[in-house]
Amino acid sequence: MATLTAYPTGTPKADDLLLGTKVPLVNTDDSPITNNFTISSVAAFANSYSLGYTVYTALLTQAGTAAPVATVLQNTTGGTITWTRSGAAGRYLATISGGVTYTANKTSVLVTSGGADAAILRPVIISTTAIDWYNIDTGDSSATDVISATTTVEIRIYS
Repeated sequence: MATLTAYPTGTPKADDLLLGTKVPLVNTDDSPITNNFTISSVAAFANSYSLGYTVYTALLTQAGTAAPVATVLQNTTGGTITWTRSGAAGRYLATISGGVTYTANKTSVLVTSGGADAAILRPVIISTTAIDWYNIDTGDSSATDVISATTTVEIRIYS
């Protein structure tokens, strides 16, 4: 067998394989098993395990009475987040599904607002599956139905 440095260095793709060992649970008679792991499965595991949280990050845009449109940058939650307009000016709902919940006292919401609309998007977690959003004009504190294209929303669910 050659030394590791004898092999060429490459750029991995998501479906490339890594050789590794599945370690058995403690206090069992099972033996370690050598397996192949895909780069994408290792990356997904490392992303959710090492950070201590899963994350949903999206750029939001919205105008008039339409629901917000999310350009999802990253979603490691394992669920789907659906954006709707709740009927009142500047009110929106981010509902999570797929068996994933916004864990009480372990969900953090970060918002970066920008653009010329001078509005602040304020989140309020109302249940384990819904976050209520208020879009507030910073000039007169009224509700506004415009979310700038530079508004970024990040929802972190800690384990």
